[in-house]
Amino acid sequence: MQALRLWTLLATCAVAVGQNQGQKNQECPKLNAQMPEFQKKTVHIKDPARVEEIICGLIKGGAAKLQIITDFDMTLSRFSYNGKRCPTCHNIIDNSKLITEECRKKLLQLKETYYAIEIDPALTIEEKYPYMVEWYNKSHALLIEQGLQKDKFAEVVRESDVMLKEGYENFFDKLSEHNIPVFIFSAGIGDILEEVIHQAGVYHPNVKVVSNFMDFDENGVLKGFKGELIHVYNKHDGALKNTEYFKQLKDNSNIILLGDSQGDLSMADGVANVEHILKIGYLNDKVDELLEKYMDSYDIVLVKDESLEVANSILQKIL
Repeated sequence: MQALRLWTLLATCAVAVGQNQGQKNQECPKLNAQMPEFQKKTVHIKDPARVEEIICGLIKGGAAKLQIITDFDMTLSRFSYNGKRCPTCHNIIDNSKLITEECRKKLLQLKETYYAIEIDPALTIEEKYPYMVEWYNKSHALLIEQGLQKDKFAEVVRESDVMLKEGYENFFDKLSEHNIPVFIFSAGIGDILEEVIHQAGVYHPNVKVVSNFMDFDENGVLKGFKGELIHVYNKHDGALKNTEYFKQLKDNSNIILLGDSQGDLSMADGVANVEHILKIGYLNDKVDELLEKYMDSYDIVLVKDESLEVANSILQKIL
């Protein structure tokens, strides 16, 4: 019933906008229609009426007002495939032949220790924050010790099990076609992230990546990381540091935000003039413990969903 009501409103908005692009302040009357993407069991919506209202505003605003702000690991990339975990940008390096077995064991130990803290439903973001800083700093220090070579990254990505979510081509290509700004805000490794989307053929000119980028010496050997650390729970600070980017997009006051953690909810904090924002959250782990919290903070929660079908179906109506 939620899905039927939502699709009714979306179809109505789309028809209204199609009939008269110049009059975007009209009502959204109800039509009997169906939207299969919203009927999937993976889709959870706490307040369908509010989601209807937001999406109607996005449709009325059209391409001219839209921008996308999204996380990468486990949001645009898959959490798992055929029951097997897919790697994050950090994991691609961790699992590669570029590092020694000793280093790999240390990185795995760090992951086992700190990932449990990252997703612990009993801890607040403030309590998790210092542990995330520890985890990232220790991991990055180990990578620096390995003297990683930049020219090996393309091969490492090709040989990895990283996968983008189903429907990624449609997602990126449609946004590129309409020149919709896409801001990928990642706590991963930017050099690896860029290589992943480059090899997937979707690193279009409308895409901007903000992440942890490596710093190499004149021989292309890793010597450190550039700028301030971005981890999963300090994206608010990073968003505020990118206010210049968002100022250039002052007319793009409608936002679709995609994330997979509570920390991703602050990725749009650098946008000063938000008119409508739709927050879509992927819940990949500890579903029973976290679903209620996610539904309280994200407008649409997608549980163990490895596709971009819902986002694509909304974009279909807007663009």
